[in-house]
Amino acid sequence: MPLSGAIERHAAANPSRPAFQLEGRVLSYAELAATARRLHAAFATLAPEGRSVIGARHRLVAIATGNHALFPAAFLAATAGNACAALIDPHLPETARRRMIDRLDPDIVVTAEDDDLILANPRTGAAIAATGDDSPDAPPLPEGDDADPFLIVFTSGTTADPKPIIRDRRSWRISLAAGAPFFGIGVATSTYAPGPLAHGLALYAMTETLLAGSLFHSARHFDAAEARKTIQTGNIRRLVLVPTMLRRLCEGAPMTHVEAITVAGAKLTAADHALCAEHFPGAALREYYGASELGFITVTTPGDAASSTAVGRAFPGVRLAILDDAGKAVATGETGTILVESPLVATGYLGAGDGAGLARFGSLATVGDLGFLEADGTLHLLGRAGGMVLSGGNNIYPSEVEAVLLGLAGVRAAHVFGVEHADLGSELVAVIEPAGPGLTAETLQAAMNGVLPRYKQPRRIWRCRAMPVTPSGKVEAKTVRQWVAEENDALERFA
Repeated sequence: MPLSGAIERHAAANPSRPAFQLEGRVLSYAELAATARRLHAAFATLAPEGRSVIGARHRLVAIATGNHALFPAAFLAATAGNACAALIDPHLPETARRRMIDRLDPDIVVTAEDDDLILANPRTGAAIAATGDDSPDAPPLPEGDDADPFLIVFTSGTTADPKPIIRDRRSWRISLAAGAPFFGIGVATSTYAPGPLAHGLALYAMTETLLAGSLFHSARHFDAAEARKTIQTGNIRRLVLVPTMLRRLCEGAPMTHVEAITVAGAKLTAADHALCAEHFPGAALREYYGASELGFITVTTPGDAASSTAVGRAFPGVRLAILDDAGKAVATGETGTILVESPLVATGYLGAGDGAGLARFGSLATVGDLGFLEADGTLHLLGRAGGMVLSGGNNIYPSEVEAVLLGLAGVRAAHVFGVEHADLGSELVAVIEPAGPGLTAETLQAAMNGVLPRYKQPRRIWRCRAMPVTPSGKVEAKTVRQWVAEENDALERFA
């Protein structure tokens, strides 16, 4: 079911029903639909025709508001009809955001100013301020075609900037139709997902909640105490979280009214399962494994035994295959590359890729993850493509961070990698060789703040007087990692 059509129907049938709540501000379905209509009309006024990187048939709207009370209206307007939304995380460094916008060349850029939105055409400089209310003074939202692009999200890659992934409506419509009965989402399923709406986990949770006609709760930033208060006072039934958030919520008193918890972004430990059962005794806990490029891949069943590698069985409509390096199927229990045959796979990357990430082999697609299948269809995930680190629910490529560190003044060599962390899943650490005596922990931190979002900055950094190298001149990673593990005297704690 198209989201724009569903919102129009909910607004007509239950105009005063709450749709979206961000802390103290609540948007009803009537206000959501009316505001989205006006925004869609304003987009057409500001940019009568598309001139962006996706072509003249589609108006590209870059949304850089972060979690804002009017975000769902902007998202609805930017994905209705022939429009396509591109989501820009405002927490990225300004220089990175500028490069992302320059690459997209969007027709409209939407930013936030206090409680309002600012819509601007970057080519003409024309701008409009938009507020929210429920006066229906614009035509209903049009429904876009299945095959048309409707969403661009960014994922971390091996290059310095995130890679844009483009999706058509069909993939999400199929996913949402399959997910609603699978996850038991209905009009009474109020959902809280405090993560960034510019990322897939919270965005998808918002979309499936609004499609069902229920209430979605968001937050500007995750704060465990405020989150527990929101869950209690809002009588919220379903939580969508990354593991770090779940652990923080389990530091408070038990909440018996929560009925379902969905977790993604990293594996839960056996201790996490026990904590969840203690603090949310009435909640059915599900973990799912997926990728921005592939959509849902597998989902666990409530009551499954905790496992460090098992990520459940195939999501409805998805077929799994494990192949060796020659493209041949491996035997049950043997490790290989995980591939999927799925209607949920993204169209691909926008523009030239970097050689990593999404790859297709006939009807199968992969992002290079490694794993194996049990006889009952349970998938075990053993590694991430390109050494990707999952830390606090964020996908981070160490090679990307290395490249940034090597671009900083005073850094001659760097090696970045992930180590196990009881809370975050993995912790990003770095070993650097300074180019001279002028580099201090303070100057390095200041330099990183200008080029890396906080979640991509190494949490621990060591200084090495002379980085070990291979005969070809590359950093000898095995030795460096062993030094860190052994706390070798060749390293000095830097930050």
